[in-house]
Amino acid sequence: MTALLIILAAIVILIVGYVTYGSWLAKQWGIDPTRKTPAVEKEDGVDYVAAKPAVLMGHHFSSIAGAGPINGPIQASVFGWLPVFLWCVLGGIFFGGLQDFGSLFASIRHDGKTLGEIIDDTMGSRAKKLFIIFALLVLILVIASFVNVVAGTFFSEEGFGITTNPNGNQSTAMISLLFIVLAVIYGYVTNKLNVKTLPASIAGVIGIVLIVIIGLNCGFVMGRTAWIVFIGAYITVASLVPVWILLQPRDYLSSFLLYAMMGVAVIGIVVAAFSGNASFTIPAFTGWKTSIGTMFPALFITVACGACSGFHSLISTGTSSKQLANEKDAKPIGYGSMLIESALGIVSLIAVGMVFEKYKEGGFGSPSAAFGAGIATMFSGEGTGVYNTLYALLTLAVSVFALTSLDTGTRLSRFMFTELFLKADEATWKDAKGVRKLLAHPLFGTLFMVIIGCILGGLKLSAIWALFGAANQLLAGIALLAVCAWLGEVGKNNKMFYIPMCFMLCATLTSLVITIIKKFTLIGSGEAVWGDWFQVIFALAMAVLAVILVIEGVQTFRQQAAAKKAK
Repeated sequence: MTALLIILAAIVILIVGYVTYGSWLAKQWGIDPTRKTPAVEKEDGVDYVAAKPAVLMGHHFSSIAGAGPINGPIQASVFGWLPVFLWCVLGGIFFGGLQDFGSLFASIRHDGKTLGEIIDDTMGSRAKKLFIIFALLVLILVIASFVNVVAGTFFSEEGFGITTNPNGNQSTAMISLLFIVLAVIYGYVTNKLNVKTLPASIAGVIGIVLIVIIGLNCGFVMGRTAWIVFIGAYITVASLVPVWILLQPRDYLSSFLLYAMMGVAVIGIVVAAFSGNASFTIPAFTGWKTSIGTMFPALFITVACGACSGFHSLISTGTSSKQLANEKDAKPIGYGSMLIESALGIVSLIAVGMVFEKYKEGGFGSPSAAFGAGIATMFSGEGTGVYNTLYALLTLAVSVFALTSLDTGTRLSRFMFTELFLKADEATWKDAKGVRKLLAHPLFGTLFMVIIGCILGGLKLSAIWALFGAANQLLAGIALLAVCAWLGEVGKNNKMFYIPMCFMLCATLTSLVITIIKKFTLIGSGEAVWGDWFQVIFALAMAVLAVILVIEGVQTFRQQAAAKKAK
């Protein structure tokens, strides 16, 4: 019954937050449904493509979610359910939702441009370039991390081709490949044959069911290195083709899997509450210090996507703002998607609570496996047909989302890499001169990021994961700073950003400092491997860039205050 009360409380609080605080933010900033959005004014059939609200919600939600709101809360559950619950719910409403909504709004008022351009308008070109470099470092970690995850989820030890007796990896690989084909078909029939969204969606859901059935009975076999090469080629193409061909339809169809997974989980919580199939065993609070560190900053770094994530701001300003057909949709897509993700974080917390003792003892290979096992346990005991089927489908659903975030992350890299080498009076890479024209070319930037990301992802570096959390959350702090500065510049209320911005910057910089000290201690003792050197160099670079950007931001706030006082 504890689990049922937790999920009900979370849903009620999140709905109240959306209706009250979300509406207040929209009113404070001046959301205008009559104003044309960049997707309408700058329609180019490639990146700027106005999407129906449901389709864009699917893209945005699938892209920001991935496996983040599942892995983070489960890993942080060692602090107890209460800290994770409070951070997911309050963090989602006052931190993550604020960042996502604010970033999306700022971008649609900047021709759908990224955070770099927003920073250029308020903090100057130097701050813009520093931010883009910082964001590209984070995106390298994103690409490397998800390449590592996808290749690890898909690969087989030996062989190549189709098998009729697939294991979990081979089934997931086949379903993911078929999902790409299904997405292209969906994009073609809805955009070129003008099939309406409802019948196309029904057909798409049927298609999802069919490819899952095929994948469970017929898998694809390929080695890890081969998968890394395939993934690199796929994300290169996916980031360059028009969004309506692959990105929009793939993410939209993926969202149905995510919604279904959450629906099954909520039903499972209700079933468990009244049937006694499983019990929620996480203590409310276990202590300030655990195996993953002290609560501050570890909790706020680990939960990540379930409460606040810097990667979301890049999606809001990179792809979603270029597809928003009407400003009134900014609140449900920007703010609402984050609160749904917070709800998924709570569902993940409850899922691990059903198998908590086994999880603490290292009984699962990954948080995703614990998630699937926890929800399956709610319906039936381990080893039954119902348990095995649900466990396979749930872990499969989680795995499918890794490619979704990878697609979007690579496209974001392309946008920002191009912006880095353009001058203020140059609209596109075609306007650049000399070597800058080559560097700003979409293909060059894409290949540069993909190659580095795939190399790092292929090295199986645990160091990638150790840095990703802090880098991602530090990006959130900087994104909050950037939107806060822009709102101040245009004369809109930005005071709601002060506490979230300062808190995220303090938590993440503290985490990076702890990492740097630990690695220097290892280096000093002569016990460091090259992965430790990688971590300390990367952490130092991000910390220095972040501090410089914070200084630039403080100077901007002072100038704004002085200008306001002079009036």
